[in-house]
Amino acid sequence: MLMSKPAIVVENMSMMFNLNKEKVDNIKEYFIKLITRKLHFTEFWALQDISFTVEKGERVGVLGFNGAGKSTLLKVIAGVLKPTKGSVKVNGVIAPMLELGAGFDMNYSGKENIYLYGATMGYSRKFIDEKYNEIVEFSELQDFIEVPVKNYSSGMRARLGFAIATAVEPEVLILDEVLSVGDAKFRQKSEAKVRSMFDKGTTVLFVSHSTQQVLNICNKAIILDHGKLIAQGDAKEICALYDRMVKGGK
Repeated sequence: MLMSKPAIVVENMSMMFNLNKEKVDNIKEYFIKLITRKLHFTEFWALQDISFTVEKGERVGVLGFNGAGKSTLLKVIAGVLKPTKGSVKVNGVIAPMLELGAGFDMNYSGKENIYLYGATMGYSRKFIDEKYNEIVEFSELQDFIEVPVKNYSSGMRARLGFAIATAVEPEVLILDEVLSVGDAKFRQKSEAKVRSMFDKGTTVLFVSHSTQQVLNICNKAIILDHGKLIAQGDAKEICALYDRMVKGGK
């Protein structure tokens, strides 16, 4: 019997940013200093030597305080950022929801963005045609679907993005705190939608500050702290550890 490939493999991955140490008032001044080599940068390692594997069908919660590197990790896995060191391999069609409205063209309507998002993921117009009514109904934006997305609230953009990302049936779904947006009713509906995808073998990587949400959705979890992976394992054990960290314990 052939073993299936893991959904995500992260090996010795580090991500470094160059931060400008000096105050620059405008773009012109920035380029003058850059050309004359008067800009001084400091290295900031957002992620340091991260290694973990996510098997197909696993749901992994990513926990950590602000600035721990959670969003950077998801952006590297989604291919938005290229790691400075190490490697990331993703097997399967990936649907990243990294930021509210990320990937939307604000001047286009909700309807146009549904087709645009689908095209960027490699799906045909026919496929999106078949999913269109489902997307609109789930997003609860029937009365606003012809309106430019720039006129949407952040919650409306999140609902539309979530509806598209989950309707296209990805093999890997990446969620960056998007389930914390909107009213309680929509959050419950979104959680139920994600859980319904488990039966199809969808792999989920989910960033949240809420250990309760992680427990509701995930069977595994990891904790990042100052760019380092400090714990990984069963969701219940890792969430209990994180709750102790939040309270100041060990």
